[in-house]
Amino acid sequence: MPDLHDRMASRLDRLTTEIVTGCAADVPFYRGLPAAALDGPVRDSVSAVLGLLLRMLRDPGPLRPTDLTWVVELSARRARDHLPLEAALAAYLIGARAWWRTVTGVAGPDELAVAGARLLDGLAAVMPAVVLAHLQAQEDLHSESARSRRELLAALLHGGPFQTLAQDARLEIGRRHTVLMVRFSPRPPDRLVQVALDAHAGTPVLVDHVDGVVLLPDGVDAEALLASLHEALQCTVLAGIAGAATPAAIPAAAAEAREVLDLVGRLGRGSGLYHFDDVLVEYQLARPGPGLHRLAAKLDPLGGHPYLLETLRSFVRHGHNRRQAALELHIHRNTLDYRLHRIATMTGLDPAVPADARVLAAALTAADLLRGAA
Repeated sequence: MPDLHDRMASRLDRLTTEIVTGCAADVPFYRGLPAAALDGPVRDSVSAVLGLLLRMLRDPGPLRPTDLTWVVELSARRARDHLPLEAALAAYLIGARAWWRTVTGVAGPDELAVAGARLLDGLAAVMPAVVLAHLQAQEDLHSESARSRRELLAALLHGGPFQTLAQDARLEIGRRHTVLMVRFSPRPPDRLVQVALDAHAGTPVLVDHVDGVVLLPDGVDAEALLASLHEALQCTVLAGIAGAATPAAIPAAAAEAREVLDLVGRLGRGSGLYHFDDVLVEYQLARPGPGLHRLAAKLDPLGGHPYLLETLRSFVRHGHNRRQAALELHIHRNTLDYRLHRIATMTGLDPAVPADARVLAAALTAADLLRGAA
């Protein structure tokens, strides 16, 4: 339809302006763009698509893959500029409506059916290619963003320069941070962990999923975060925590959080968040030297009596409270007293005597540490 082609060609510039204006008015993403972007990249994209539709009025037959190259490239560029796919599709619908309104104003009755078919054929060829290019560009962006965040976290953990990496990752690094060393059981997919962390923090969280390092910005409640992770991921979460007052302090905080996590793991502690102050005694007991083995040996006489060891653990765990220990063990108070007396007789250390009780508690910790190291 050469005549319709010529009539539409004369209106192409005005039609392009109408579509760009419509996108800026009706689509929030375009509404937020500066005028230079609307008059530049956005207008170029609209012109490229309209140029294809115009060609289809003149040349019968489907579009060839090579005809779509420029349109797809422009779409990929817009995706790399973080154009949401839904905004891109909305823009195509705005453009299609504007094109059809113009066609119906200049086409004769015998031309409308063919013009409508050509418009649908054009959209059928262009939109899937654009969606594919958009999704691929977004995937590339995601991979690039993930790489930038990994490099940024590595720099912070090693005390290296990070400002340029933070700009590349589009993240602002504040002054204070909280470092977590996290262990999941069972381990959920990394993607789900990242989504759960970002959702709770309300901002992208730097994570080393292999090493279990989580760098939280200031203001995120770590206790509430662990509860959220437990609920969202349906797994137990064990974590060591340390604070960093400045970015330069992050490496030392990470080392402290790692030691805490390793220690509570060796002790067989349950899920929860542990600070260094929570395991000060255990930390000191875990230092190399003969004292650890000598302490653990205090319990050797109980080795053949697991129920006595269980009783001692419960008694220590409940702060030497007989009533609570008896309730946990489901035994009578008299039975508990009998067992404590047997422990005193066999070990020479009376759990009812404060000085002896401290030694027995330390011996339990030493035994747990040695078992965890085995």
